[in-house]
Amino acid sequence: MKYYIVAGEASGDLHGSNLIRHLKKLDDKARFRGFGGDMMSEAGASLAFHYKKMSFIGIWEVVKNIKTINKSIEYCRNDIINYKPDVLVLIDYPGFNLKIAEFGKKQGIKVLYYIAPKVWASRKSRVKRIRKFVDKLFVILPFEEKYFRELGISAEYTGNPLSDAIAAFAPASDEQFKKNNQLSDKPIIALLAGSRKTEIYHCLPEMIEACKDLADYQLVLAGAPSIKTEYYEQYLTGTNISIVYNQTYDLLHRAKAAVVTSGTATLETALFDVPEVVIYKLSTPTYIIGKPFFRIRFFSLVNIIMNKEIVKELLQFHLARDIRIELNRILSDREYRQQMLDEFKVLKKKVSKEGTSERVAKSMYQYLTQ
Repeated sequence: MKYYIVAGEASGDLHGSNLIRHLKKLDDKARFRGFGGDMMSEAGASLAFHYKKMSFIGIWEVVKNIKTINKSIEYCRNDIINYKPDVLVLIDYPGFNLKIAEFGKKQGIKVLYYIAPKVWASRKSRVKRIRKFVDKLFVILPFEEKYFRELGISAEYTGNPLSDAIAAFAPASDEQFKKNNQLSDKPIIALLAGSRKTEIYHCLPEMIEACKDLADYQLVLAGAPSIKTEYYEQYLTGTNISIVYNQTYDLLHRAKAAVVTSGTATLETALFDVPEVVIYKLSTPTYIIGKPFFRIRFFSLVNIIMNKEIVKELLQFHLARDIRIELNRILSDREYRQQMLDEFKVLKKKVSKEGTSERVAKSMYQYLTQ
């Protein structure tokens, strides 16, 4: 069977690669092509396009790069026609992937969507397109299966794929990790600034300003795979912040606390039992235009899944000041810190269900071969 997979960012690349490995075990004639990254390529997919070329976030950023995005969509459509896949597997990235879903459906191709668009948070108008153009939805948050089914959409929850990635993680020794990255013995505060340049541009300076006086700790930034060191240097020059690449889990394994840009990393940090403060910042035009369309109480995955405030969320304004206040509380208030860790244990029970990627692959293959 010929699979065309579209993943538009680092987390999608990770989940796409795990999915490919399990589909290969089920389908000995499986062939893979699509939009993705290095991990999908290593798993056996022929890359038509690397996701780092289309990594934009926010209304204003999308508007500025609309020509590039439209060219990518057109390229994807043409590549699908030439490849003639049996199925499209679309991973997250809804602004792009829902257009591809519509195209694929009109071409008579089966359309499976893995990691659902967060229409329960904003852009509920997308529900109609999902219902019309997606054959089956594979969701990763516990409440989503019921939510989508009540909207008339075929949806299945089999767990969260982060559980697989974390279960497969084997940490390096402390000595090796420190030696490889020239780190000291001071306790670590991890900085996870996002995987896109626009996120880093808005969030990393706030993190740096907030943490500049924490002399008893060493600050370590998790470098995004698609971002070159030269880009980070404009922010890190003159600071004592270290940067590590492809070692985020090793970093979280040792961190005392973390400052995290909202996204998948907030859940990963919690599953590693690292007390965190979650932040987000957009360009001012994007924030003003987009604010009326968000209907949720929380924006971090940790709080959304738990349906209450477990970690502090800081949005848009006075970030450096408020990060500093929250970090000091996490590091100095033992009762507050332990309360957060206790809530993380409950969170793990909700989402930690190893074998998610395998179950999704089996369900997809069964659906396609019925």
